[in-house]
Amino acid sequence: MNAALVVQEFCRDEVDCVRSVLIDGDPWFVASDVTAALGYANGRRAVEQHVPLRHRNSVPFRDGIRGNPHRTVISEAGLYRLIMRSNAAGAEEFQEWLTAEVLPTIRRTGAYSVGHAVPLALPRTYAEALRELAATVERAEAAEAVKAVLEPLAEAWDSLASSGTDYSAREAAAILGRAGIATGQNRLLDTLRDLGMVDGRGRPYARHSRHLRLKPVSFENPRTGVRIPGKPQTRITVEGLGYLHRKLGGKQPLEIEAGS
Repeated sequence: MNAALVVQEFCRDEVDCVRSVLIDGDPWFVASDVTAALGYANGRRAVEQHVPLRHRNSVPFRDGIRGNPHRTVISEAGLYRLIMRSNAAGAEEFQEWLTAEVLPTIRRTGAYSVGHAVPLALPRTYAEALRELAATVERAEAAEAVKAVLEPLAEAWDSLASSGTDYSAREAAAILGRAGIATGQNRLLDTLRDLGMVDGRGRPYARHSRHLRLKPVSFENPRTGVRIPGKPQTRITVEGLGYLHRKLGGKQPLEIEAGS
């Protein structure tokens, strides 16, 4: 691991400040900052109880505090676990801020910034101005070409997403596997728990109703021929597949056929 990790600090207000580092391109968060923002009385115990070892790490921090230079950091999945188990009144608002503002910015730019626009360099000569104009036209033409390809795909995706199609964990794992995400049925179910999408019994949380749905299941008694209700099954929607594809870093586009 690189010892010279760049530490980024972002604040929602003067109280809730969380430090983050990028490890292999993924954001990790200082555990003590997260537990403090979520109102845990004993942050270390909360991390030990709620965050699996695979979602914890220890990295060197040069923050001017004497003593142990290492800090415990947690992955994005570990962050969600702490948010889901927090009883603090502002936990949901904290999650909304991170997921809607901070994380997308980190993924887009590798850093979090507020109100720091990159200054534009004005062309110094007529020749530079012509070159910049040509580059702008070239970018616009490229954008139109991309748009022509992507718009039909987006329309097809919207149509499929609104069709009510859903998939079992086994089917969803196969679809994600074709997109370059190494997973299987059981591993995907673990991932749903790690991301805070389902509870301990595997039932979807209401906030993920667009991504998951609980579907009644029945089976036929071979002796009597009577259909008997079974345990409801958590199914993954088309929108849920898109959500997981983004969260798990799919390297190939999703190839989805109509399911059940």
